[in-house]
Amino acid sequence: MQFNSLNIIEPILKSLKEEGYTTPTPIQAQAIPILLKGIDLLGCAQTGTGKTAAFAIPILQLLSATHSNEKRRKIRSLIVTPTRELAIQIEESFKNYGRYTNLKCTVIFGGVGQKAQTDALDRGVDILVATPGRLLDLMNQGYITLKDIEFFVLDEADRMLDMGFIHDVKKLLAVLPKKRQSLFFSATMPPEIVKLANTILHNPQKVEVTPVSSTADTINQFVYFVDKGNKNALLHEVLKDPKIKTALVFTRTKHGADKVVRVLLKNDIKAEAIHGNKAQNARQRALTNFKEQTTRVLVATDIAARGIDVDDLQFVINFEMPNISETYVHRIGRTGRAGASGTALSFCDAEEKEYLRDIEKLISKKIPVIENHPFPLIDHHPVKEPKQQFQRNPNHARPKPSAEKQNHGKPKPVENKPQKKWYGNR
Repeated sequence: MQFNSLNIIEPILKSLKEEGYTTPTPIQAQAIPILLKGIDLLGCAQTGTGKTAAFAIPILQLLSATHSNEKRRKIRSLIVTPTRELAIQIEESFKNYGRYTNLKCTVIFGGVGQKAQTDALDRGVDILVATPGRLLDLMNQGYITLKDIEFFVLDEADRMLDMGFIHDVKKLLAVLPKKRQSLFFSATMPPEIVKLANTILHNPQKVEVTPVSSTADTINQFVYFVDKGNKNALLHEVLKDPKIKTALVFTRTKHGADKVVRVLLKNDIKAEAIHGNKAQNARQRALTNFKEQTTRVLVATDIAARGIDVDDLQFVINFEMPNISETYVHRIGRTGRAGASGTALSFCDAEEKEYLRDIEKLISKKIPVIENHPFPLIDHHPVKEPKQQFQRNPNHARPKPSAEKQNHGKPKPVENKPQKKWYGNR
C-alpha cells in the first residue's frame, strides 16, 4: 500500500514525498481512513510506530477542506501531550506534512517565557500543540479559547497519567465543545486509561498495531552483565567502536545522567544530558546537537526522552536497567523506527537481574548475553547497606541528631555527676 491509495490530497502527498515517505506504517494505514470519515479513534500503539503522522495527516486534510475565511484564525485543532520534547516534535511534523496547506500551527509548553508563544497565538493559529500546564495557564490569562475546537488529540495518555496530568486533562475536557472529533493514543491500556478514554470518545473505532509487550524485530538486543562500579568503564569501552556514531543512553535518575556525562567528557567523548532539571533552551540545544551529530552521546531520563525522534538512530544503551518492564520497550523503541534496523545494549548488574527477568517475561524473549568483555560481573551477591532505623514518635518528629552531630562531629563530654544512692523501698 502507498500513501496515494489512502485518498490523501495532493498538497499533503507532495510534502510526504519530500519527506521521503511512500509506504504508510500499519497504524497509518489503519487510522487515516477512519479519521478521514470523521470517526473517533482509540489508538493503542507503542512509540516509534508512526502515530504522529497517523493523526496529523487526516487532521490537516479535514481542516483544509473547511478552511475559514475569517481574517483572524481560530484554534480548530488541539493536540495535548505530556512533555515539551514530544510537543515540539509533533509541531514539527504538522509543519512538515502541511507546508502546502496554508494552515498555521504553533506549540506552547512551560519552562520558558511565554511572550513568543502568546505573540504566535495573537497572530492566529489553526492547530495548537500543547503541554497541559502551560495550556491551562494561558487559558486562565485569556490568551486561548477552546470553543472552536473541531479536532482534539490526547497523545501518550499513559504517560500523562504517570506524570500526574489527569486532573489537568479533566479540566480541559470540561471546556471543550461537545461536538468534536476526538483521538486518543496510548502505548498501554490499563483500566484507568480505558476509563479516561470512555469519557473522551464517542463510538470510537480501535486500532491496535502492536502490543506494548513486543519489541520491534528490527532491533538487535544484547545484555552485558557487569558490576555496578564498572558501568562507566564498560560504556567507554563500548563507545570505542567506530560504528557507534551516536548513541542515546538511558539512566533512571537526573543525577545519574549528569554523572555519566561528566565521565564521558573526561574521556573526550562529546556528551550532553537531557532531563527535567535542565532549562528548556538547554534541552532543545542538546537535542539539536545530537540530531546534527555534533554531540555523540545524549544521556536521558525516561520522561525527558519521551518524544525524542531522531532519524537513523542506531544505538540505544540502557546504562541502568529500568525497574518498570514496559519502560524497556519504550526506551529501545527510540531505535529501529519505521522499519530501520537498530541495536539496544543493556548493562545489568547483580541487583538488576530481577528487572531483566521481568523484561524478558514481558517481551517473551531471552535477550542474548555478551560474555566476552573486559568487565564481567564478579560480585553476584552484593551486600546491601543497611538502612538506618529511626523510631518515629506519633507526631512524626524528626530524629534527634547524635551527640557527635550536635557537637559538629566531636563526642559530647561526659559530665561527672554524683550518682544517686538507692536505699531500697521506703
